[in-house]
Amino acid sequence: MSKGMGNVAYKPVGVLLGIAAGTVAGAIFRQVWKITAGDGEAPSATDEDRGWVEILAAAALQGAIFAIVRAAVDRGGAVGVRRLTGRWPE
Repeated sequence: MSKGMGNVAYKPVGVLLGIAAGTVAGAIFRQVWKITAGDGEAPSATDEDRGWVEILAAAALQGAIFAIVRAAVDRGGAVGVRRLTGRWPE
């Protein structure tokens, strides 16, 4: 398989993995928030009853979890493609 074909083949896989990563990251974030904040639901940025610190902490935690899960899923997908095709996707 040519280098270009491997990249084209990986694109739809990458999209599906991205969707899955977002779903998994959201579930992890909700559980971590429940444990750390002792609150059932993370604050929305427009929640009038929540303070800046709580809202920004929730956003930072959510972003960190999403980035970690996304990187792990992307890396795993690339390793899988290399095992199947012998080439690393770009």
